[in-house]
Amino acid sequence: MSGRNRMSRHADGYRGYHDDPRPLMNRGLGHLSVHPAALEEELAMKHREMQRIIAENRLVIDDNTLLQRELTDAKDEIHRLGQVLPKLRAEKEAQSRELIERGLKLEADLRATEPIKAEVMQLRAEVQKLTALRQELSSQVQGLTQEITRLQAENQQLIPMRADIDGMRNELVETRRAYEYERKASEEQVEQKQAMENNLVSMAREIEKLRAEQLNADRRARERGGGGYGMMNGSPDMRYSRGSYGNGYSSGWGPYDKRGSRR
Repeated sequence: MSGRNRMSRHADGYRGYHDDPRPLMNRGLGHLSVHPAALEEELAMKHREMQRIIAENRLVIDDNTLLQRELTDAKDEIHRLGQVLPKLRAEKEAQSRELIERGLKLEADLRATEPIKAEVMQLRAEVQKLTALRQELSSQVQGLTQEITRLQAENQQLIPMRADIDGMRNELVETRRAYEYERKASEEQVEQKQAMENNLVSMAREIEKLRAEQLNADRRARERGGGGYGMMNGSPDMRYSRGSYGNGYSSGWGPYDKRGSRR
């Protein structure tokens, strides 16, 4: 199957640097002599062409072999299906015949019961006419007996059902208690987390406010002090390290600085 989609290789792509497909000896060289190197190149090109054709023939042979195998498998499968289909058809026909016979038998049974039904109805009417009172009393007693039996059976069935209901009620109570406990614990955790976030946001905002005030104070001091303040700020003893101060707060409160501060 892998060789079905292979594209055939044409000889046009293997002509080398020669534009003329004719051999060098057939180009009409006239009075020029054929150079041995040109002949060797022509022979090498022909050899490569023969090797390519041999390789393509091998691929075609492999493809044909694979196709023959697949064709044999397909024939075997068709033969097997040809043997199975008659059996399936026969089984289906047998089932159909059986269903038809059952239907006909049921129809015959129904037709046979019609006279019996009529006789039963007639006999029942006669019995009702002859023993109306007795039938009424016996039916009442029978109804009461059946009702008592049914109630007793229901009471016997209700005993395990009540136990199951009590167990389910206890499980429901325990589940509800556990759910309430988990819900309260979750609410407390959410409230604690919200409070911590609010505190962190407030601290970040306070830090930003202090930074702004410090920057404003530095700017006002530079505006008032001029060059003298710069010299004092540049001295080793009085120099103010704003980089370490700013980095200390910005690295510790970076996420809250982005979320809580308003610039």
